[in-house]
Amino acid sequence: MKRLIRYALRSAALAALINVGLQADPPAAGYVDFGKLTPPQAGGEFVEVHIKNNLLSMVARLTQKEEPEVADLLRGLQLVHVNVIGLDDQNRAEVLGRVEKVRAELEAKGWERIVIAQEKDQDVRVYVKTRGAEAVEGLAITVLDGKHEAVLVNIVGDIKPEKLATLGERLKIEPLKKAGEAINAGEHHKKS
Repeated sequence: MKRLIRYALRSAALAALINVGLQADPPAAGYVDFGKLTPPQAGGEFVEVHIKNNLLSMVARLTQKEEPEVADLLRGLQLVHVNVIGLDDQNRAEVLGRVEKVRAELEAKGWERIVIAQEKDQDVRVYVKTRGAEAVEGLAITVLDGKHEAVLVNIVGDIKPEKLATLGERLKIEPLKKAGEAINAGEHHKKS
């Protein structure tokens, strides 16, 4: 029994030493921390999608033959994070305040706001974090849909903004699809 306890203690000490040497890498430049988001009390909609690069790479391999363009886009991504939060009387003020704080932080950190779309009760803002003149390493989308819903999207990696609608469609992430369509419309409008 003493031998088993000594073995367990040595194993625990070794694991602790290894863990100290494996500190977490700092977040990528395109990562946005949305903070803790409170779901609605009345059982309303609350969705969180968090897809990391290992799963994105697997999907890229699976789609390579049939959709090489999508596979190429997925290979450059490190993270896709989407939050959809239904709003009710209990969480509305907190979530709206959090979205405004995220927007202010993005602008303070030098993210470029590339889309503002306001219509009726909808307020959409799209920000990009660039590296040099050609590389987009982070995309953040914030959507306030009146008093009903808030959507936060963060995509990290080598991003081709014109391909986001396709990515949203393939991953079945409707807010991402709509954001990609909004970016494409904005780019088309700039060229006209």
